[in-house]
Amino acid sequence: MNIDTFKPTFIYVIYIASTPDKVWQALTTDTLSRQYFSGFGVELEKKVGGRFVVRAPDGSEHITGEVIACDPPHRLTVTWDVNWPGLVEALGSTLVTYEIEPAGDAVRLTLTQANDRPIDDDILSGGRAGWPAILSGLKSLLETGSAPAIRMEPPRRMLDALRKLGIKTPG
Repeated sequence: MNIDTFKPTFIYVIYIASTPDKVWQALTTDTLSRQYFSGFGVELEKKVGGRFVVRAPDGSEHITGEVIACDPPHRLTVTWDVNWPGLVEALGSTLVTYEIEPAGDAVRLTLTQANDRPIDDDILSGGRAGWPAILSGLKSLLETGSAPAIRMEPPRRMLDALRKLGIKTPG
């Protein structure tokens, strides 16, 4: 995979009253991620070439990937491939990068989602709705000790666009 061909499709920046180490831990551990990521748990081999998995609440592998860059607690890049039949073949892999930088008494967390080809805006709408909710939950968890239960409707626009491509989606 040539990551030089990937172009950002979404960038989200959030400031969290925390430390880089705590943000890193929340992004890379199962027990913390389940608290702010709607019950989904992150498993990560913290080395380049390591395995990356996001498990659904039922324990199934919802997202799988590979660690592309790992510099704790500053930067993590992973391939982020949703395990729906035909999805990666149709859209290619997605790269997700977390950059963690001190910002006074806070941390600036920048999330970049990138793809190696143009992706339809209807398909990208799912991530554009989901990432802010996930990262807001992360912020709340680290700042207050608990994450809100954020209720979101299924990303219909994204799901409809994927079905038009012949991708079998849940629901």
